[in-house]
Amino acid sequence: MSKLRLSIILFIAATLMASCGGSAQQKAEELLRQADFDFEHGHYDMALASIDSLRKIYPNAVDVRRRALVLYQNISLKQAQEDLERTDRLLQVARRDYEYIKREVEKRRSDLNATAEQLQTLTLTKMKLDSLQVRFDMQCAKIKYIHKRQKEER
Repeated sequence: MSKLRLSIILFIAATLMASCGGSAQQKAEELLRQADFDFEHGHYDMALASIDSLRKIYPNAVDVRRRALVLYQNISLKQAQEDLERTDRLLQVARRDYEYIKREVEKRRSDLNATAEQLQTLTLTKMKLDSLQVRFDMQCAKIKYIHKRQKEER
């Protein structure tokens, strides 16, 4: 094969790859825009799915993937904050319930009138309270971690 012919083939191949790369870049950008739109409208799972698709389908779109990582962190942070809010409300209710049931059971226990059902209710309420506390603590740790990562990447 002549050098001229090889040069022409290489030029055509490079041109095709560049044109495909541009469209791949545009498609990756579109997925990122879709993820951002979904995030702005509170569709966090859809936004995360778009980012996941972007990462799998366009592994070479480095700049877009970098911006997608920032969006991914923002989505994860927002989800954790909202879950923390819900968990905090549930935790406050569970604490009130537990304290009320505990007082009632303590009164009956001192009179030797506490029933097995009341003791079981107290135990189950305490388990629910502990579970919510663990969830609350996990979300706090997650939020703290995301903030740390965001600060490191700035």
